Amino acid sequence: MKRKKIIIGSRGSKLALIYAERVKSQLIKVFDYLNDQNVELKIIKTTGDINQKDRLSDIGGKGLFSKQIENELKEEKIDIGVHALKDMPSLETEGLITNCFLERNDPREVLISYNNKLFKDLNSGAIVGTSSYRREFQLKHIRNDLNFKLIRGNVDTRLKKLNDKLFDAIILSYAGIKSLNLDKNITQIFPIKEILPSVGQGTVALQRRIDDLKIEKLLNKINHKKTYLCSITEREFLKTLGGDCETAVGALADLKNNKIKLQAELFSLDGKKKYYYEADKDMNFGIELGKEVGNILIKDSKGLYKL
Repeated sequence: MKRKKIIIGSRGSKLALIYAERVKSQLIKVFDYLNDQNVELKIIKTTGDINQKDRLSDIGGKGLFSKQIENELKEEKIDIGVHALKDMPSLETEGLITNCFLERNDPREVLISYNNKLFKDLNSGAIVGTSSYRREFQLKHIRNDLNFKLIRGNVDTRLKKLNDKLFDAIILSYAGIKSLNLDKNITQIFPIKEILPSVGQGTVALQRRIDDLKIEKLLNKINHKKTYLCSITEREFLKTLGGDCETAVGALADLKNNKIKLQAELFSLDGKKKYYYEADKDMNFGIELGKEVGNILIKDSKGLYKL
């Protein structure tokens, strides 16, 4: 069971390393034979980190933040890959499996504005930065008089662009801002009923080789059950929908009283039409729920999205 050294692979951003350190500390806490010397972090630069100018969908999609980490896993250069679940493609890479998740962080979205104005008070024509079609379309349904502009880069880079007055406001995930202790910058937190987050938002996912049973046993001890059940539900929904970086889709599963509820919405390619559905099932049938909701939205969108 014991291994000489466990290598955890992660992107090198401040936020990614915070998440990777969280994985490391949980493993050390649970297994008394693990320590700082035999659990090592390895920084892996991904294509998504190198290209911070273009929209992800224009340069290859979600896999840009995970492909290099997955390659290191397959080549046995690392034992565990740490990912932000929202950045992972819905289809699993052959030979690998993602079925361990740390307890989910707050999945909501936040607004940070240059002059601390609430979203409703931004001047007409104000420039709002976001890297997501989903966020853009959701916010346009609230206010269609604002200008939405692509913004890429890590949180510090985006905040600098805001402070340099290149944007009047930016939209970011609450989980990232909170983990970086940048809460003081938040102007407004959007409620879930107003902005439904992306699939997996706020969740740290751990990936391993499917045949590495020793690592499987380790990860099983730190797998957060509620987050696991909600994550597989959301991922099955996205998989059913065939979602990718160009698909403006939001979904959030929640577990209460042994039932999983899934809220989901998607937008037409131009963002003008919105399709929404929610349903619940027994907690043991999350995958079936994800498929059901995905198929209903495919039907409601009249073939815009296909199996």
